Amino acid sequence: MGEIIQEEKQKGGKKRPKHHSTRIDMTPMVDLMCLLITFFMLTTAFSKSKVMEIALPERDPKVKPPPVSKARTVNIILGPENKVFWYPGMVENPKSPPPLQETDFSDQGIRKMLLERNKFLFKKVAAFREKTIKENPTMSRDSLLANIKRFNKLDDSGPIVLIKAYKDSRYANVVDIIDEMAICNIIRYAIVDINYVEEDMVKAAMAASTKSTKPQ
Repeated sequence: MGEIIQEEKQKGGKKRPKHHSTRIDMTPMVDLMCLLITFFMLTTAFSKSKVMEIALPERDPKVKPPPVSKARTVNIILGPENKVFWYPGMVENPKSPPPLQETDFSDQGIRKMLLERNKFLFKKVAAFREKTIKENPTMSRDSLLANIKRFNKLDDSGPIVLIKAYKDSRYANVVDIIDEMAICNIIRYAIVDINYVEEDMVKAAMAASTKSTKPQ
């Protein structure tokens, strides 16, 4: 802090200021700086970065990818205006593509469809969790997750989901659909490029939706 200028009285009642050199006391600033450093160190240590963990396989160009079963394949297309479309199987004839089913991110939307197609594995994992809690409550979390991973690895009935983003879709929708994969315990899914046939399918679906919402 700066020093206060003191005044001296002269003869005749006049006051003459006594000049001192300006000096700033930095002791309070050092104390404040130490407190701020401690505060930021503690808050940084306790705050966790918000990231999404995705297990990606190692890509080897020499190894051919395994064949995808058409009966288990589900294509999810993220469209504009937070719309979600899906269709089962694959497009075998570009001139006669399968119809798109429109849904949303509600619990009665895309989640309901995924749970219905993955109900066997979902019920199996849920039953195992419930049984473990009742019969072996002391089982460690690592052992529980190891058994669940074994169920997931041996599963041969769950859906294989191909996630595709339309050019006008939002990045937040990609995060939302990956969250749905974790909620519904979908083991096999991939983010792939959308092809031109599917782009035309989305355009047709959007045009039909706009036409149906126009007042007559």
